[in-house]
Amino acid sequence: MKKLTHLRMLVFWGCLIGFFIWDWQHSATINLRLEAPIIAIGSGQAPSGGHCAVF
Repeated sequence: MKKLTHLRMLVFWGCLIGFFIWDWQHSATINLRLEAPIIAIGSGQAPSGGHCAVF
């Protein structure tokens, strides 16, 4: 019984890591300069850029 639990645990972690690798390979990169400031999320404010977006 313990061997079956160990196998299930390995299958779970293998699938999870495999999903993360697949997602990383197939998703577009995130442009952090286009994201809203964290303080404005959900407030309805339009993003205006942060201090790092000046350059």
